Amino acid sequence: MWPFDLMKRQNEKKMSSEDLWGKIYGGNLSKAGASVTLEKAIQVSAVYACARVISEGIAQVPFKLMQHSPDNRKREPAREHNLYRLLASKPNDYQTSFEFREMMGLHLALCKDFFVFKNVVLGKIVELIPFKPNDVKVIVNDDRTVAYKVTAKNGTSELFPAEAIWHVKGPSLDGFEGIEAIKIAREAIGLALATEESQANLHKNGLKTSGLYSVEGTLKDDQFEALKKWVMKEYGGVENTGMTMILDRNAKFQPFTLSSIDAQHLETRRYQVEEICRFFRVMPIMVGYSDKAATYASAEQMFLAHVVHTLAPWYTRIEQSADAHLLKEKEIEQGYYFNFVEEGLLRGSLKDTKDYLLGMVNGGLMTPNEGRSKLDMNPDPDPASDKLRVPANIVGDPVPQ
Repeated sequence: MWPFDLMKRQNEKKMSSEDLWGKIYGGNLSKAGASVTLEKAIQVSAVYACARVISEGIAQVPFKLMQHSPDNRKREPAREHNLYRLLASKPNDYQTSFEFREMMGLHLALCKDFFVFKNVVLGKIVELIPFKPNDVKVIVNDDRTVAYKVTAKNGTSELFPAEAIWHVKGPSLDGFEGIEAIKIAREAIGLALATEESQANLHKNGLKTSGLYSVEGTLKDDQFEALKKWVMKEYGGVENTGMTMILDRNAKFQPFTLSSIDAQHLETRRYQVEEICRFFRVMPIMVGYSDKAATYASAEQMFLAHVVHTLAPWYTRIEQSADAHLLKEKEIEQGYYFNFVEEGLLRGSLKDTKDYLLGMVNGGLMTPNEGRSKLDMNPDPDPASDKLRVPANIVGDPVPQ
């Protein structure tokens, strides 16, 4: 039990009527009529693909605790530190480092924040246990200190001080909580859900009833409202798309049928892929979407843009958050810092890896043995392999003795 009593002065955010509606009915309705929840949103292929691209990009790159030498001329992995193993290999008893950081990416991309309990024993962090974002409520007090109210599966809640939680925030407006991507992208996701459901029903039922409903005589106001209510109930909404209308009392229905081509279903669905990618800041080509203008050369630049503009900001965000929440001030002064090794992205391309390492070694920026270590190869025993190769066009040919 944490001896931390902030309940009397906590300033929890009031729930808006829109959020209350979402809590009661399972999500916020979009203008397209579809209710957008996290569970429904990830059923949209573009949403799930964007989340996976971000989360796997965070998980597949080695994440290591490094240390600068006192003179800042050398940097090495801090393998002797307990946090090195936690982040690079095994953060807890049931997750690998990849699984832990993949979950981190999914939470940040879809749910705005990533919350981790720091299990501290004898002054050292020995375990990192992630929470579900929906189980954690950020409490901002009047003095702008922060606490975290965590709700367990059995319904009980516990209040944790800020120093007990590693909180990685997504893009934020107030500095305390991230922006929920599913909420702000609700209309784009809702239209994608509605279009997909409408298209599925169109294929299922074969046609779409839409047109003029006429009856003999004049309808009174209450009769008109009753008839309108009946039509909307029985044949309105995407769930009734394609249903055959049954009429009585000499009623007539004149259909104004739209084909899938006229309704531009394919164009709408393609555009929604691009729209959702904009919200997640993911290049469409990374989720398997490309237009006819894309070439091999342009695709290569798009992959590079993905690393620079999509993944690199997440790397920096997580690195700085880990430094601030996992390291002590004394350790930061001693030169410890966390770092994503982005060279891991070259692992899938042998040609690019070869060209990169040859350029670094022959350009005098890396020793041959440092290049071998990048390939997980044993060092060459030749002492010359531990020395930098300075290009001859820079220093000139050696003077004959």
